[in-house]
Amino acid sequence: MKVAIYGAGSMGTILGAYISKAGYQIDLVSRNTKHIDSLKKYGANIVGKTVFTQQVTALLPEEMMEKYDIILLMTKQLDNKAITKSLLPYLEVDGVICTMQNGLPEISVSEVIGKDRTFGCAMSWGATLIKSGTSELTSEATRESLTFSIGKFGDNDDTKFNYVVELLNTMGEVVIEKNFVGARWAKLLVNAAFSGLSVVTGGNFGEISKNKKSRKLAQMIMKECIDVCRKDGIKIEPIQGKNIGKLMDYNNPIKRWLSFMIIPLAMKKHKLIKSSMLGDLEKGRNCEIEAINGVVCNYGNKVGIETPVNDRVVKITHEIEKKKYRSEWKNLDLFKDLL
Repeated sequence: MKVAIYGAGSMGTILGAYISKAGYQIDLVSRNTKHIDSLKKYGANIVGKTVFTQQVTALLPEEMMEKYDIILLMTKQLDNKAITKSLLPYLEVDGVICTMQNGLPEISVSEVIGKDRTFGCAMSWGATLIKSGTSELTSEATRESLTFSIGKFGDNDDTKFNYVVELLNTMGEVVIEKNFVGARWAKLLVNAAFSGLSVVTGGNFGEISKNKKSRKLAQMIMKECIDVCRKDGIKIEPIQGKNIGKLMDYNNPIKRWLSFMIIPLAMKKHKLIKSSMLGDLEKGRNCEIEAINGVVCNYGNKVGIETPVNDRVVKITHEIEKKKYRSEWKNLDLFKDLL
């Protein structure tokens, strides 16, 4: 099948390199001209927890000429409807989009192309674009660490769905989720806690887990997510074999202490990850905080659950975008009244 990764940044470059290395044809599409030029000339240079260079097919959006059976959508979730509409000329009549973005992006994609042409996939690993053509894998390079949770959003085409599973399987372990919304919330719970606080502090996931104040805030963010899901009747699925919804839920001091203590152990394999949102801010761009912590706040408002720590992370991030604050550890003082 004809397949493209649209939004081949840090993670898309690595995924595309793995798929290409396995012998599949896939186009890597990005608006980053320098990045695409480097991929064309030198291939995808993967560093970090694994090291290899792989020749790939790289295109700018204006160089897209064909219609695709499958598009893996990996752009930032800033204006999903507009992006999805822009892809319609390059999608076969029965073509599908598998959104691999953060948050709960399937809703906005399906509003343009329909539920039956929408797949969703949550990725539980991290990467950083070091320079044009070079992406660093920041999670351990094992199948147990490089995981994908994929699900259907409607009565989808099994042939295309199975082909996406086959492609992702070239890189890591693929879990097909019947309760895909619960799987999405499992990833969102981690992202809200650690990516959100990475923006606030400028630290990586390991540093956030080690610092007692930021670890406490991460614990509180995850608990807010769990409370929202419980109120809305959503069952949070395990992630990488860990029932994080159960581990991070607490209703007494002992369970609170235990959940606090296991956070560094749970994040050990991903300790070097820095939020891609932090990278956006460092480059002077706005980030997708509304699609991550903002989703938790909106759901909380809908079901009547307060989310004060998530609310504060969103507020501080917008202040960082406006240059009122910088991403630094002293921002933890802005949470003093909540700790």
